[in-house]
Amino acid sequence: MSQDLDTSVDQGEEEIAAIWEVRHRISEQFGHDPYRLVAHLMELQKEHPEKLVPAPESAEKVTE
Repeated sequence: MSQDLDTSVDQGEEEIAAIWEVRHRISEQFGHDPYRLVAHLMELQKEHPEKLVPAPESAEKVTE
């Protein structure tokens, strides 16, 4: 591997570690209970409907 590729892999690993750290902190806030997290997110949706992005039409159609 070249030194440039090694550097980009290290940077990628650091970014992934940072993402996992944030995910862990969020999970910790809700007692590592995904149901509590989802309930919180649903409350935020009710409080701020203007921030929701509607689903594309194709996602709303049910295939028979």
